[in-house]
Amino acid sequence: MKVEGVPTRAIWREGPRVCFLDQTRLPHRVAVLRADSVEVMARAIIDMQVRGAPLIGAAAAYGVALAIQQDASDAALRSALELLGGTRPTAVNLHWALRRQRTRLTPLPAAERADAAWAIATQVADEDVATNAAIGRHGLALIRALQPRGARLNLLTHCNAGWLATVDGGTALAPVYAAVEAGIDLHVWVDETRPRNQGAALTAWELGQQGVPHTVIADNAGGHLMQRGEVDAVIVGADRIAANGDVANKIGTYLKALAAHDNGVPFWVAAPVSTLDAAVADGIAGIPIENRDADELHWVAGVDHSGQRRRVRVTPEGSPGHNPAFDVTPARLVDRIVTECGAFEASRPGISAAILAKAGEMRTTT
Repeated sequence: MKVEGVPTRAIWREGPRVCFLDQTRLPHRVAVLRADSVEVMARAIIDMQVRGAPLIGAAAAYGVALAIQQDASDAALRSALELLGGTRPTAVNLHWALRRQRTRLTPLPAAERADAAWAIATQVADEDVATNAAIGRHGLALIRALQPRGARLNLLTHCNAGWLATVDGGTALAPVYAAVEAGIDLHVWVDETRPRNQGAALTAWELGQQGVPHTVIADNAGGHLMQRGEVDAVIVGADRIAANGDVANKIGTYLKALAAHDNGVPFWVAAPVSTLDAAVADGIAGIPIENRDADELHWVAGVDHSGQRRRVRVTPEGSPGHNPAFDVTPARLVDRIVTECGAFEASRPGISAAILAKAGEMRTTT
């Protein structure tokens, strides 16, 4: 995708370092950070300088490569995997990428590990780009089916599941970009997504960079717009999808799904097959939910009229806060899960079909 007209990935290798956009500075400043150690990469994930389930997976793979280029011993590999594995508990892509590095690197002699680790990380990143392009194609088919509803389509999205949440292309926004490229007239309602405002800060910024019509709305406005017939479909990403089709995504997603269900609005989840976690039978009971620092609720960051970055408190001193980062949307509220292998029902048979489709695809390409 483009930043100020220049094609850019959200993360990339630059010699012995890994570069990525600092998402905590957007939308007011485009800043590139450079990690030269696994510790720096782990801190970037924790602080959400890199965020979004697919991007976290790529960042973790690169983090292992940074560690191994400094020390290729078994102890260093174990330490890196443990450090990165503890950064964000909910997103399954993180652990998928780490397992891939561990499985491939463990049998190798130390002298071969650094090159292999970089190659694996590059492969994870490149595969993510191809995966998102395929999600875009399959999601485009669903969007095309909505066209009879009116001349301009109105989609609603929550949080940021665009190219900033991936290496490139996005998950939930991949079909949007594919639709715009195909000449479909559409507009995106962008939830602000409190408390970190990923929608208002990131989704709105990247849609603007790509020239996609959009409007930022308060988180609580979505149901009102659906009641008024101003939303044709809701499309969101996912951090983990259980074997029964339950979907963990940014806090507030469940409420959008309820409103969509009540108003007969299609609710789609776009995510790579790597986000499906067959080991978790029931998402509500089995997906761990990250609780973040309550300061994210108490304080809001932005720029003032002079362009200076400021942080202001919005709650009373002494008021406690509770800050779960994700919620789980039951499968019964999800109309389709859009993956790189196609669009599937949010059900055990649907999840199994998606995993089998991916397995078949991998057999034919290896």
